[in-house]
Amino acid sequence: MKVSPSLLPILRSRTQGELLALVLLHPEREYTITELAADIGVTPTAVLREVDRLTGGGILAERKVGRSRLVRARTDTPLYRPLSDLMSVSFGPLPVLTEALTGLEGVRRSFIYGSWAARYSGEPGPPPADVDVLVVGDPDPDALFDLAEDVSRRLRREVNVHRVSAEAWHAPTDDPFLTSVRERPLVELNLDVEA
Repeated sequence: MKVSPSLLPILRSRTQGELLALVLLHPEREYTITELAADIGVTPTAVLREVDRLTGGGILAERKVGRSRLVRARTDTPLYRPLSDLMSVSFGPLPVLTEALTGLEGVRRSFIYGSWAARYSGEPGPPPADVDVLVVGDPDPDALFDLAEDVSRRLRREVNVHRVSAEAWHAPTDDPFLTSVRERPLVELNLDVEA
């Protein structure tokens, strides 16, 4: 089980936070246990335990199709909106930014850095006021600006996107910004992009 989250310490674990954020912030979608496990990087058994707790509590719904269990958010309860809002501002950056950046032309890799990444990695501290994102590649600057604006609205907090070329990211540097980013916690987004 992943360690207790500094992003939202009222949750049991980071796994629970990631699962809730992924499912609640995509209420139109159903996930298999295997998909959820792959998306949040834990075993299907760990996901199954969380899903059992959350369906038992009326937060998630499930249905069986053959041998597969399909899981989705229950949007018909009074808990959905406030819990979804809470997940959006705490664990939301990971699934929302992954979705927004996947397939954006010119993006080779992307990372969340700064205070959000530090809390996600378990460093204690105050809740992050904003989300800092590093995009490696050469995407259109206007597309990145629009993406940051859209994601900021969805997450209800400022999202700052910094772009760096793949060459600059991989090269040794004395650039103070890149040095600082590399020395602190980084959370890489799983964009499934060919390098």
